[in-house]
Amino acid sequence: MNALVFGVVAGLVFGVLDVLLMIPLKMENKATAMAGAFAGRFAIGFLIPLVAVPIAGWAIGALVGLLISLPDAIITRAYAPILGVGVVGGALIGLAATAWVA
Repeated sequence: MNALVFGVVAGLVFGVLDVLLMIPLKMENKATAMAGAFAGRFAIGFLIPLVAVPIAGWAIGALVGLLISLPDAIITRAYAPILGVGVVGGALIGLAATAWVA
């Protein structure tokens, strides 16, 4: 599969999954928080297959997930859930990109 197409699909899927995880949470400005979370997770999924670094695919994914999730975690002070989902999701997308991107 083309890296750009894979990135768009992975970003959409990861973004939607993260928004679904947020549905039961109680918070102010929930729609804004969901839009921001979707944008961040889309960026993770989109960028991973496009990054060319000489390390394993899962490590690229984990690194991209960490770097893009870190600002949100600092702002909200919810480090574990935001960084956890970003790093684990990024690593899984990195593994998938290694297998499916030509």
